[in-house]
Amino acid sequence: MEKNCFCGSKKSYTMCCNILHNNILKAKTAEQLMRSRYSAFVMANGDYLMQSHHSTTRPTKDKEAIIAWTKAVNWIKLEVLETTKGAEKDTEGTVTFNAYYYENGKVNVLNEKSAFVKENKHWVYLGLADKSSSNI
Repeated sequence: MEKNCFCGSKKSYTMCCNILHNNILKAKTAEQLMRSRYSAFVMANGDYLMQSHHSTTRPTKDKEAIIAWTKAVNWIKLEVLETTKGAEKDTEGTVTFNAYYYENGKVNVLNEKSAFVKENKHWVYLGLADKSSSNI
């Protein structure tokens, strides 16, 4: 039996984020897209991270560095703390989350409030609404 998806849902990866990784149009909410991006970080899926990033803020020059970092850390878990708007009929929304990872002998937490918008009729990550990072 396949284990639960990296994003923290009770579904298997195959029945959850894999669907979005194969077709970004399947992300119905900002939270679904954010969860699929977390899974993409866990899997070092740089193509999806770029595809799911807004065209005006996409860090294409940093793609290789982002992939290298995602492989260098050990992802632990994702906690979604708050979602504002971002429903299927909305055009913008925010998702606040904690992403826990292990790096250089320490557990760290990335606390981020991410902004999402619809571009070409599908959800994309626009950028940070608010971010902090700390060691636990």
